Amino acid sequence: MKYVSTRSSAEKVDAAQAIVAGLAPDGGLYVPESFPAFALGRVKDMAEQPYPDRAREVMGAYLTDFSEAELRACARQAYAPERFGDCPAPLKAVGDLHVLELWHGPTHAFKDMALQMLPRLMPLAMKKTGVDKQVFILVATSGDTGKAALEGFCGVEGTQVGVFYPVDGVSPAQKLQMITQEGENTHVCAVKGNFDDAQTGVKRIFGDEAFARELAEKGVELSSANSINWGRLVPQVAYYFSAYADLLKKGVIALGDEVNFCVPTGNFGNILAAYYAKRMGLPVGKLVCASNANNVLFDFIEQGVYNANRPFHKTTSPSMDILVSSNLERLLYELCDRDGALVASWMQALKSGGTYAVGEAVHRALMESFAAGWADDEKAMEAIARVHAECDYTMDPHTAVAWSVAEAYRAHTGDRRPMVVVSTASPYKFSRSVLTALQGAEAVQALDEFACADALERACGLPMPASLRDLRSKARRHNDVVEPAAMADEVRRWVD
Repeated sequence: MKYVSTRSSAEKVDAAQAIVAGLAPDGGLYVPESFPAFALGRVKDMAEQPYPDRAREVMGAYLTDFSEAELRACARQAYAPERFGDCPAPLKAVGDLHVLELWHGPTHAFKDMALQMLPRLMPLAMKKTGVDKQVFILVATSGDTGKAALEGFCGVEGTQVGVFYPVDGVSPAQKLQMITQEGENTHVCAVKGNFDDAQTGVKRIFGDEAFARELAEKGVELSSANSINWGRLVPQVAYYFSAYADLLKKGVIALGDEVNFCVPTGNFGNILAAYYAKRMGLPVGKLVCASNANNVLFDFIEQGVYNANRPFHKTTSPSMDILVSSNLERLLYELCDRDGALVASWMQALKSGGTYAVGEAVHRALMESFAAGWADDEKAMEAIARVHAECDYTMDPHTAVAWSVAEAYRAHTGDRRPMVVVSTASPYKFSRSVLTALQGAEAVQALDEFACADALERACGLPMPASLRDLRSKARRHNDVVEPAAMADEVRRWVD
């Protein structure tokens, strides 16, 4: 399997090269040259396999320059019980819907599903490509990717990892997870602004050829752990196959029945992985894109016009507080018959004017696979309270956005295919918001973040993860704050 850029198909690289590079030289994102076909018989066999074997099978279809033995070892290490418990991606029936819980890893967010795998793929990829430099993993985060990358790459030989996060754009628990991170090869810094400012700054650094030469002279090569990196995205495809296999095993569906997925997303990577699963042959009906008040993706799917020129809202689901969705570029590449020049023109229009329109044909192709909805904080809080009262199930705000959108989609369309709501984070990463939904604003008014977590545990009976409980006693190690324009200087300081 070869990989090409979304902005040009001239150069083809192996998976290992795509993983080490992160971004293509022309600024595009690496995509597979074709979609591997995955027979339904293989999906049926997955029903009896543990998750690491399911992941190995799916990733093996794309990472053809990695051996089966290498991928088996990576998967078993990444999804070991000491990191994820007995089941890394359990599927639970909740009311009329099913919830795919992706937050049972070490940082309690769905990013662990990929960022426990990527740090195992990266050293192998470096060896396969003959990279003799230190690889510096540079990350912009809206909350969860940062800690997952820090945790995954901490202590990995031949790497350093640096994370930029919006100074006031993450939850208290997310911030504490990052600023208390240990490890000699880990770096964290807040950026004055929102996630888009941090993400734009990181992209600017990746696109600076002079800066790359400067780092090369110091024996350092940049790469990414954001979902712009193919090695981040491909492990996410696996859990959609896993969810389908579990529905088969539970007898909810018969082999070949279509299933809908409702995915809360801001950067479009999580739902794009579901689209890739569909293109491989997984029987997927509609992919319902769930947005919060920053509903740029909702408007795009409904209208075919992407317009980032709008107010930025800070919400109770901060990991979705994004106006520039990087992974959408990969989908556009497929929908326009892989016209790299056309994709490049759209991305240039977005960069220069904040908007682009894809035209009727592409929009029609988009609507064949995708639907969209959005829920503001009020609707998300209502969903948290109602589902807890009716089903004794506690959701975080991102999952609640998806739940609200999934219910609205079914009511509006009458689509009765099984619906899987993708749950992306433990409620304890957003204790104040969840407790407010359950008990009202007055109940949390005098409580700090840790007291909110203790009260939430008493209220819902769900055990608090030990690593989150322990945050209250950890030293704050990373306290720097910079302007977006100073991000490159911060990377220089980390490298030196």
